[in-house]
Amino acid sequence: MEPKPARRQRSSLTIHDVARFAGVSPMTVSRVINGEKNVRDSTREAVNAAIKELNYAPNPAARSLAGADLVRIGLLYSNPSAAYLSEFLVGSLDQCSRGNIQLIVEKCDDERAETAATRLVAAGVDGIILPPPLCDNAAVTKALADAGVPAVAVATGKPPADVSAVRIDDFAAAQAMTRHLIGLGHRRIGFIVGHPNQTASRQRLEGHLAALAEASLPAPGELIVQGYFTYRSGFEAAEQLLALEPAPTAIFASNDDMGAATVSVAHRRGLDVPGDLTVVGFDDSALATTVWPELTTIRQPIAEMSRQAVTLLADEIRSRRAGEKAQHPHALQDFTLIRRQSDGPPAKA
Repeated sequence: MEPKPARRQRSSLTIHDVARFAGVSPMTVSRVINGEKNVRDSTREAVNAAIKELNYAPNPAARSLAGADLVRIGLLYSNPSAAYLSEFLVGSLDQCSRGNIQLIVEKCDDERAETAATRLVAAGVDGIILPPPLCDNAAVTKALADAGVPAVAVATGKPPADVSAVRIDDFAAAQAMTRHLIGLGHRRIGFIVGHPNQTASRQRLEGHLAALAEASLPAPGELIVQGYFTYRSGFEAAEQLLALEPAPTAIFASNDDMGAATVSVAHRRGLDVPGDLTVVGFDDSALATTVWPELTTIRQPIAEMSRQAVTLLADEIRSRRAGEKAQHPHALQDFTLIRRQSDGPPAKA
């Protein structure tokens, strides 16, 4: 067993000395010093006791020796929803400000995503966060793996085993919302599907269909319309659904942008929401409380998911620097069904 360091002059101590004294890794010491939450209370107490006993004072040079120096993270995005991106950035920037992390944001489209990822790697980022839809871009994740650069996929429906991920259970969330609509008395429910380039879109559709099946309700194809997570696509899908005879009494949109567009179409047609038509969304982005009436929706904790993505990625980067074996955790966040003013029972015939 390696002997603990004797008490030395404060200036000559390193974070490695503290780690040996406390019986933990240098990365764990850096987490305690940086005030990160993912440390057990007993471990935190042991590290703080070692710091006090050794009279250690952290400084930038010591942190560098421990692998807790500046981390550069890239955020590659091509999400069409400004509301989603805004909340995602708030969470990412907030977490980066707490952990000596620099965030570099790069916009791209799906066709040039691999090139953009390569450009970020060439710029010297230590890892990359992939929000939707890039979380499901196999070419990007392969390019990063080939370059030896870690990534975290956020909000993917099917996270790959060799990539860290943060997500919610989209299937269960959509199933819960459809059960809620059925509980209100709706039997003819329109569904606007999300972009086909995202695995979460399929998960949400399957959750919706599962809830209909368990209630022994039909799922006619005319009530399922393709959308692309944009306001415009939601507008067109809602027009298509509300032109049906009979029209649905409720419409479940796969995100709030398309839900807000559905409310707009209802108003354009002189329909009261929710008196004549119930409209619900998904995400609980800022847009959900901007429209009137405010949307009943599934709260996906977007900002918290992005915060956790930053933490997971920084941990993996620092683990690699310390020579530790990289782990690829898949974190599952909770979702919440938020009731507001856009849902109610179907109008009486």
